[in-house]
Amino acid sequence: MPPDRGVFLTETRRMHPDICAFISDNIYEGRLSSHISCAVQDTEFGTGLRWLRADHEGRSTHAAEEVELVHAEIRRLLGTKWVNQYGEASPLTIRDFLVVAPYNDQVDLLRERLEADPLTRGVAVGSVDKFQGRQAAVVLFSMATSGAEHMPRSADFLFSRNRLNVAISRARCLAYLVCTEELLDSRGRDVEEMRLISTLCAFAASASRME
Repeated sequence: MPPDRGVFLTETRRMHPDICAFISDNIYEGRLSSHISCAVQDTEFGTGLRWLRADHEGRSTHAAEEVELVHAEIRRLLGTKWVNQYGEASPLTIRDFLVVAPYNDQVDLLRERLEADPLTRGVAVGSVDKFQGRQAAVVLFSMATSGAEHMPRSADFLFSRNRLNVAISRARCLAYLVCTEELLDSRGRDVEEMRLISTLCAFAASASRME
């Protein structure tokens, strides 16, 4: 936050330090830190960043393969224990998840799949803009596009550092990126696109890979 644009709050009371460190280093030049209570938060599967590798080709604004990965991971986590910032333990419920996607087509596909299963019915699904100001123990960000050549818009939309920031920083304990390896291997056409892609790659490099 430039000094002439307002006051930058240097401490988060939402993100576990494992998530905050990525956001701080890649978005805020190392200026953001977590309140001590955030470190108390935990899940049976740990904390921090996760990459769910998807395999698909020719997808532009929606990918059923990523929908299935998201659905399976939520089912795996539901009912397992998590600990909030007050040290209180409880099972993860549908209210403890947010699922985010950049395109409405993917949002609709995700919502349809999750609503069709009684166990995942009611999980909040939406675009980045919809979830501004929201939070959950677990956030999953499905990118949908198979590779750079299939992007319906410019790279600065899909690879937006601001969108990635908003999506990932909704998470208290676990933040998932769901995308193909080919998307991470995209080549920027200019310096700004290279910068945007490098931020996404930094997430995957920092994450525990899950397949």
